[in-house]
Amino acid sequence: GEVMAIGSTFEEAMQKAMRSLEQGHAGLGADGHDDFDEEAFEEKVATPTPERILYVAEALRRGWGVERVFELTRIDQWFLHRIQDIVTAEGRIRELGLSGMDAAHMLAAKQMGFSDAQIGHLTGQRDDTVRAVREVLGVRPLVKTVDTCAGEFASRTSYHYFTYERGGASEFHEAARPRVVILSAGPNRIGQGIEFDYCCCHAAYALEAKGYETVMVNCNPETVSTDYDTSDRLYFEPLTFEDVMNVIEVEKPVGVIVTLGGQTPINLAKRLKEAGVPIMGTQPEAIDLAEDRDRFASLLDRLDIAYPPSSTAETVEEAKGVARRVGYPLLVRPSYVLGGRGMAIVYDDDDLVKYMAAATQVSPDHPVYLDAFLEDAIELDVDALCDTEQCYVGAVLEHIEECGIHSGDSACCFPPFSLSDKIVAKIRETTRRLALSCHIRGLLNVQYAVRDEQVFVIELNPRASRTVPFSSKATGVPLAKYAARIMSGEKICDLGLPAEDAERGYYAVKEAVMPWSRFPGADVTLGPEMKSTGEVMGLDVTFPKAYAKTREAIDYDVPQAGTVFISVCDRDKRSVAPVALSLVHLGYDLVATRGTAKTLHAAGIPCEVVKRVSEGHPNIADLMAEGKVSFLINTPHGHSSRGDGSVLRSEAVSRGIDMATTISGATALVQAISATRRGPLDVYALQDLPK
Repeated sequence: GEVMAIGSTFEEAMQKAMRSLEQGHAGLGADGHDDFDEEAFEEKVATPTPERILYVAEALRRGWGVERVFELTRIDQWFLHRIQDIVTAEGRIRELGLSGMDAAHMLAAKQMGFSDAQIGHLTGQRDDTVRAVREVLGVRPLVKTVDTCAGEFASRTSYHYFTYERGGASEFHEAARPRVVILSAGPNRIGQGIEFDYCCCHAAYALEAKGYETVMVNCNPETVSTDYDTSDRLYFEPLTFEDVMNVIEVEKPVGVIVTLGGQTPINLAKRLKEAGVPIMGTQPEAIDLAEDRDRFASLLDRLDIAYPPSSTAETVEEAKGVARRVGYPLLVRPSYVLGGRGMAIVYDDDDLVKYMAAATQVSPDHPVYLDAFLEDAIELDVDALCDTEQCYVGAVLEHIEECGIHSGDSACCFPPFSLSDKIVAKIRETTRRLALSCHIRGLLNVQYAVRDEQVFVIELNPRASRTVPFSSKATGVPLAKYAARIMSGEKICDLGLPAEDAERGYYAVKEAVMPWSRFPGADVTLGPEMKSTGEVMGLDVTFPKAYAKTREAIDYDVPQAGTVFISVCDRDKRSVAPVALSLVHLGYDLVATRGTAKTLHAAGIPCEVVKRVSEGHPNIADLMAEGKVSFLINTPHGHSSRGDGSVLRSEAVSRGIDMATTISGATALVQAISATRRGPLDVYALQDLPK
């Protein structure tokens, strides 16, 4: 993804862009988050990487000079001089201290793009102290309007940014209607993307229809939310506390929506509320109840709702203690992150030590969650609406991959294709109890696991989830629009929503699009950390046909004949025989590694034994190179999959060979192949399907 920043000077725009990235930087360094590789410092300056700009600034801090940095980087000297100006200003701010900065110094610092957090770090003060001093000095940003007509005609678009100017005039205009500020999602990245932008845009449309003036805050130039005609007013600003407060102080909204833009605005909710900002919809207290593992577990206990045994830890020793009490395998994850960053399934103490270190790096200020991992369970996502008095369950989505695959990477189906009505009814009722107990007002998402007909709650997200666009299109119920109406005070009973359990006569399947071909050498496996970069949707009257459409949509051309290679971990050996037998009936030849072949032969399924890569030639990699393998079924287990399996999966990606890395995914793939053999797939318009 990318970000965009607008300022009156290059320095201001550059520093705003750096803090818009949401990578822990409050600007171009000088914020306490700098961490440099001293051994390879010069190489880092010379080599174009995403971090090089920070190394360039640090080199100038260390006195390398513009000429030396230019020789190493060939970056135009005009830009290097501007970065040198920022570095020089850093030194002056540090020298003066906060008490030594008068209005002229403070204004000069802000014109150079320094955030309150940077000034606080350089002067040894808190950023809220810097903000208070700055306001006492009368140094406040001005609202400026982007002239979308370049001066040729009068521009009527309310497309704004903040900047600092000496003696400038604000271009802010009072609104005639009450305003609502919507905090959007910021930069797209794996784990947080356009699905939240979708929610924010739909909220803007719904609130405008209700008579509000909508104010969008975002910094991503690729999104619809930053089109100047999506909302009544657009502020192209970073989604940080300082920048958001600038918007709120001039707009004086009746409410601010923080639950539709993903984790970015959620992380600001508590601080905004403490600053007196009116939060519209779910309140920060309810958000914290759902995010705080201990408080949420206590709530589940009071409601007598089952959940996997879990605990928290801040040190490796504490984590080992949890492992002894709960048992392996464990799902290890940091708190307050999105997209499963830092998450892993660990199977022993060695894994635990390794991944505890990774998890604490992702979120050092919060404890690490350790949950018992439910192997062979079915995972579900539920998207729902709540108005604190009534809960409407919009969609129950059954994952095709088993529990442990991140919901953003797992294919899923609406309505559930393998669960009984009794189980689905229990999930709906549990969702209602949780939503009302957590005092949710707006959208929520609950993730469940079902094993041996017992329902477990994995987590509750008191915000829009990445499945909202899919759920909305699959059901014909625009959940984000209704959520905005609920946040503005409407009741669910007045919205005229269709029955939750209405028979629709079709299946909708979502499949994730993976970036494997863009990252050669990366291990091609699915796990608890999200890796997908997009998704597609298929609709048809049966689940196999709908799933087949998603495979075609992603351009996975599954050969209708040939040889299938099968190699599964010990956990999956009991489940692989029905899949293999179906492939034989469909006319495929099978080859398998020795262990998997033994299982298939025991079931009376013909297959040829092929050597692993590590067992010499000719091996499975040789067969793939010769074009003799149509597709792969290869399921890894634990972290031993870094061996032969990793090589094979990478080889398959480089040669465009389709594969399944879970038994459930392989089963769905075989069903899809069988469905396409029975004739061409029919085409349905979304608008023509029954609602």
